[in-house]
Amino acid sequence: MGTWMHDVGAAWLMTTLTSDPFMVAMIQAATAFPIFLFALPAGAMADIVDRRRYLLVVQLLMATTAISLALVTWFGMTTPEILIVYTFTLGCGAAFNAPAWQAITPELVPKKQLTAAIALNSIGINVSRAIGPALGGVLIALHGPVLTFALNALTFVGIIWVLLRWKNEHIATTLPTERFFNALRTGLRYARHSQSIHILAIRAMAFFISASAIWALLPLLARGELNQSAGGFGLLLGAVGLGAVIGATQLSRLRKLLNNDQLVMTASAIIGVCTFGLAFTQYFLLAVALMLFAGMAWIMVLSTLNVAAQKAAPSWVRARVLSVYLVVFFGSMTLGSAVWGQLAKALSISDALLIAAVTQFLGIVVTVGFHLQRGEGVDNAASGHWPAPVVEDEPESDQGPVLITVEYHIELEKKEQFVKLMKELHRTRKRDGAFFWSMFSDVANPCRIVETFMTESWLEHLRQHERSTNADYILQKSISDISITIQPPVVEHYIALR
Repeated sequence: MGTWMHDVGAAWLMTTLTSDPFMVAMIQAATAFPIFLFALPAGAMADIVDRRRYLLVVQLLMATTAISLALVTWFGMTTPEILIVYTFTLGCGAAFNAPAWQAITPELVPKKQLTAAIALNSIGINVSRAIGPALGGVLIALHGPVLTFALNALTFVGIIWVLLRWKNEHIATTLPTERFFNALRTGLRYARHSQSIHILAIRAMAFFISASAIWALLPLLARGELNQSAGGFGLLLGAVGLGAVIGATQLSRLRKLLNNDQLVMTASAIIGVCTFGLAFTQYFLLAVALMLFAGMAWIMVLSTLNVAAQKAAPSWVRARVLSVYLVVFFGSMTLGSAVWGQLAKALSISDALLIAAVTQFLGIVVTVGFHLQRGEGVDNAASGHWPAPVVEDEPESDQGPVLITVEYHIELEKKEQFVKLMKELHRTRKRDGAFFWSMFSDVANPCRIVETFMTESWLEHLRQHERSTNADYILQKSISDISITIQPPVVEHYIALR
């Protein structure tokens, strides 16, 4: 509630400080751009430190910033530039908070309840979204934006209290904690070699760049074409929140009728229609109705993509994968806000919204061939099925690079099937830490194939053992079943001589 109240207060205060559409749209950009900048390092931090303590520090810093903004506004020292700086700073806090906050959801519920838990979380957020803007609009009308900023600062007390009471569980490991820059690089490497994350990013960009037009231009639309006060602006945002609550309660029913791809495309079409309608309407009640439907569509897309992001990675890299998703999400929102603000300035608000609607429909067409995971997705729980490497003397953790070879014996008529499975295994090896991968056929014995991959150090290879999942086990078992011999593939390890 505090966040939405701040958003209403900041956006409305900016319209009183300047009439420049670009500066008003920059409030949305200042909220989103920090996540684009800092979500990746935040995800790395959230995967290698205690998430509870990390979240407590971030919340305390955000509370301090919110108090400072309230005081500056109270003394009448706020300028457009200062307001953007404070909004950007709170956005930085949100950037460092978001990956860790989202990554803890699977720690709170069993896997089968994850989709329902994310939907429940969405309902909580959007109940707040329905109440917060309306309350913020009323407070601004009565007392100005100072009180909304002060109440936002006060709401951090509740979050800090919950975090102090939460007793999180630590993942057991015998290996040393990853270093920050290595963890950051590992997360990017995982995302680079994950096909499901590529599809998720494409879907997110196609939707959020166009959808950002509504949030970026709504303050100007409310004040200008609709001739509304802060209370009216709050009601428009409250309609979004109410629509999102309605949409979230219907998600389980909709998922029985539509798969993830169809759900996202349907919601994208609804957003496109709502954006088109806002471009031409001059009636406040019609605008409220359109924002209600926009909220329903928004939560359908947001929940579906969030579930896909949560299921796209195992626990050891979950915050980093979520940070990649957040970078795409907020990067698209930032880019879209700046573009639509400039178009509104060069043309008009209606023209900018009309172009955004057309872009949304084009995005649906472009992404038809990109399919999100369906059902429960892959099983990313740790399997521990890799046996410990056979060594005479345990190498030093930093020794490397390490060459691993896996020898297979297959029937020639199954070679095409084998190669197809190995291509999938290739992505798995690269995701989990290999910087080189290839496979070779024995010219003297075509049935004998040797897979090779390399890691930077012995420690990185041991991490591969810990990172193996049940999905990896199923894939590797499928490969072994093609083998001629009943023995498992022969694995050997070589370490570079110094």
